Amino acid sequence: MTALRIADGFRRGPAVTFDVDGMAIRAHAGETLAAALLAAGITRLRRSPREGAPRGAYCFMGVCQECVVRVDGALRQSCQVPVEDGLVVELKGSLVHE
Repeated sequence: MTALRIADGFRRGPAVTFDVDGMAIRAHAGETLAAALLAAGITRLRRSPREGAPRGAYCFMGVCQECVVRVDGALRQSCQVPVEDGLVVELKGSLVHE
């Protein structure tokens, strides 16, 4: 886990591991996928369909659609998906094939 998380004063879920493009990422159960990816240093979640510009989580509340990734085979807003053990996330090709 990285130093980007608050150390004290917050009760966290148990540690879980999920897969991002074949790489194991550790996080806490219940935090959002967008937050877990950011804490792991992953900021580029997809590329824009028109220009191919990098996109990442923006609003963190389900309004902007910028954080859409493929989760267990389906396109989902990563800010609305709670992290759980065994989740499979695809960033490469989520909306635009790289």
